[in-house]
Amino acid sequence: MNQIKIKRIYEDPSEDDGFRILVDRIWPRGVSKEDAELDDWKKELAPTDGLRKWFDHDPKKFNDFAQKYAKELEDKKENLSGILRLAKDKTVTLLYGAKDIEHNQAVVLQNILNDM
Repeated sequence: MNQIKIKRIYEDPSEDDGFRILVDRIWPRGVSKEDAELDDWKKELAPTDGLRKWFDHDPKKFNDFAQKYAKELEDKKENLSGILRLAKDKTVTLLYGAKDIEHNQAVVLQNILNDM
């Protein structure tokens, strides 16, 4: 399997990104769809609005957020498997808009995919 990486969408795209998937429910501010150079946008894999608003990018809530988000993803196995299939042949980069590079949904999603 190739890599499943994560990257802020505000960073410049690179060839090393491989297949670029946005995993935010809301389109990131200040990024045009052209500049994003997305291959896919998986809104359905983003945390629900309720969970996203509850978490509010508070690092103190991250562990609870990660558990709740993992629970939300339990019924998304088909979508997750699709990403893993892609990652067999190429690098996949999960893109997110959060400023905090350690406490966001892409970190949780990457860990879940790597554990599958």
